[in-house]
Amino acid sequence: MTAGASPEDLVQTVRATGIRDERVLEAIRATPRAEFVPAEHATAAYIDIPIEIGHGQVTTQPSLTARMIEGLGLRGKEHVLEIGTGLGFQTALLAYLAADVVSVERWPDLARQARQNLARQAIHNVKVITGDGSGGVPEHAPYDAIIVSAAFPQVPEPLTRQLRLGGRLVQPIGPGGQEDVVLFHRTPAGLKHQKILTPASFVRLHGRFGFPG
Repeated sequence: MTAGASPEDLVQTVRATGIRDERVLEAIRATPRAEFVPAEHATAAYIDIPIEIGHGQVTTQPSLTARMIEGLGLRGKEHVLEIGTGLGFQTALLAYLAADVVSVERWPDLARQARQNLARQAIHNVKVITGDGSGGVPEHAPYDAIIVSAAFPQVPEPLTRQLRLGGRLVQPIGPGGQEDVVLFHRTPAGLKHQKILTPASFVRLHGRFGFPG
């Protein structure tokens, strides 16, 4: 696929990676990624690649985003927590698939841009918060699903506490740069490792319950 590809091209590329949840594919079809990347990268928006967004951050590759969201098994009624808003593309997909989303972004300027991007698309079932995602957002807990778009060797304890019994959590588990994206299920005994969704490379999760700095 080359620059100038269409939203439908991206859907077909993501489908070819093994994504089978038609609701996830429809969310990608309905969400214009070009509106959630820096203007200078808009021509690459429908290519299945990460895109730089500043602060050493990149968007998650769409097929990887799709695999992580597919792991959550969203059916439309969930209250979702997202750690790592970026410019809001994954947030928009979650908003399409769930009842509402609370999203936390470390960088104030990215959070501001994400709010603007979501508002331009008339996506109103999202609350974007600037803050330390490693601690979650306890005032809006419990969550039916949590997705973490940054790597840490284990799931931060506050996120486990904020996940509803029976809920699902997806996080890259590793040091940052080489990890397994893992699906967990919350049981009365705590988090249960369900399965590895895919190997991946993510930036580190920084914060009080993540990496320092």
